[in-house]
Amino acid sequence: MYSAALERQPAFSGIRLVSESETDGFQGYQCFEGIVGQSPEMQALYRIIEKVADSDSTIVISGETGTGKGMVARAIHNRSQRKNKPFIQINCGAIPDNLLESELFGHEKGAFTGAAAAKKGKFESADGGTVFLDEIGDMNLDLQVKLLRVLEECQFERVGSCSTIHVDVRIIVATHRDLEKAVAEGRFREDLYYRLFVIPVVLPPLRDRSSDIALLAQHFVERFKREKNSSLQGISDKALSRLAQYDWPGNVRELKNLVERLAVLKDGPSVEPGDLPEKIRGIKTPGSVPMPQISDEGICLSSAVSEYEKALITQSLEKSKWVKKKAAELLHVKRTTLVEKIKRHQLEPAF
Repeated sequence: MYSAALERQPAFSGIRLVSESETDGFQGYQCFEGIVGQSPEMQALYRIIEKVADSDSTIVISGETGTGKGMVARAIHNRSQRKNKPFIQINCGAIPDNLLESELFGHEKGAFTGAAAAKKGKFESADGGTVFLDEIGDMNLDLQVKLLRVLEECQFERVGSCSTIHVDVRIIVATHRDLEKAVAEGRFREDLYYRLFVIPVVLPPLRDRSSDIALLAQHFVERFKREKNSSLQGISDKALSRLAQYDWPGNVRELKNLVERLAVLKDGPSVEPGDLPEKIRGIKTPGSVPMPQISDEGICLSSAVSEYEKALITQSLEKSKWVKKKAAELLHVKRTTLVEKIKRHQLEPAF
């Protein structure tokens, strides 16, 4: 396994992958079971994985699309006592409802049109190991009943069979949906919801761990340099600054795809701001609050300073999602000072 460490390069401020022996003394992880990140949010996640790995409890991994839910599920399996047994993943949202039951539980010959032979399901194949059900929120209500039985009794029947099959599997599920809301709307069974939510694990979006963006970007540069035989060596400081300011709605998957595209198309060793897509390249730099212009009639300095202060405070509040402590840290002022200024400017959140 490899961890990641920062190293300055002559042509750019880069990061390269180094072996763990080169990072002796480092407290915590920068690369954990293939998951890259050294932010406090990721260090907390790594500790949770280590704690829950051998518990055999059901785990619900939630997070936005592209945050790495599948990688976390596999990391839990790899750290568990089941690591030498199968890890089987199935996306409940990618398989039609009429086929999902057969995929999960198997079927007998002649159970339905096209069932020319008996087939094992995922649960049967994973006996002794782990079943990872991605996008569990897309599973229909009838199948939810059968899944609840597997959770409670560790048994099921193949489609078209009366014989009961007993299995020993650990179930990990993932979703980007609000399951509590789905329960309230009748789209998800309440009993299954409470049976699943033994250990919830929430993955942070990439925008909430921006300190990991440079590390991830260069991790993907190194990866695609090998896979695509690319001449790309790294990403310049200015380009990294642009990447750090972008919101990344597609999270780590979006960043990975961007770096792969750059590795294929870029001529030269370093990614510069001009190589980035317009939506990233066009982001205003921090503190880019419009400066007031002095007209021929002059300007009221007091009012201009007040408006500029208001704009900076608003920007810091939006960036911190109105967490006043974090906003105050961004402005290098005390929280009490910020609160007084918010009241003076009569600022309120837009939501």
